[in-house]
Amino acid sequence: MAAAIPRHYRPNVGLMLIAPDRRIFVGHRPRMSPDMAWQMPQGGIDEGEEVGTTKALLLRESRDWITYDVPADIAPVHWKGRWKGQTQKWFALAFTGRDQDIDLAAHEEEEFDAWRWATAREVLDLIVPFKRAVYEAVLKEFADLVR
Repeated sequence: MAAAIPRHYRPNVGLMLIAPDRRIFVGHRPRMSPDMAWQMPQGGIDEGEEVGTTKALLLRESRDWITYDVPADIAPVHWKGRWKGQTQKWFALAFTGRDQDIDLAAHEEEEFDAWRWATAREVLDLIVPFKRAVYEAVLKEFADLVR
């Protein structure tokens, strides 16, 4: 697996949480401009990470790592130039709970301050432009799950 991760790209995971009606969970990132605020959960692997629910079943893992560059002017300060961007493994999960089973406060650091269900088309419209190609690839790979 390590051979598939390009140098200078931070490895992490992305989650496509799919509701029974095939809409997709998106969270609103606090302290970001509105045009850059909505995304599917992604990041490190911690218990209760971001979405704060255990009501999900793993459906599928992406075949490949998907890599994107983060514009230098918005790269996290703590990266200190170490990473050009991120490379991600994506996982599709079926949400098996009710909306009340999602607890944004379950994660120590506030990842999202609001959330909603969105169609695949809306997800593409909501994502920041530099991640759009990633989302297009993920939606294409998992298309049969969200049609």
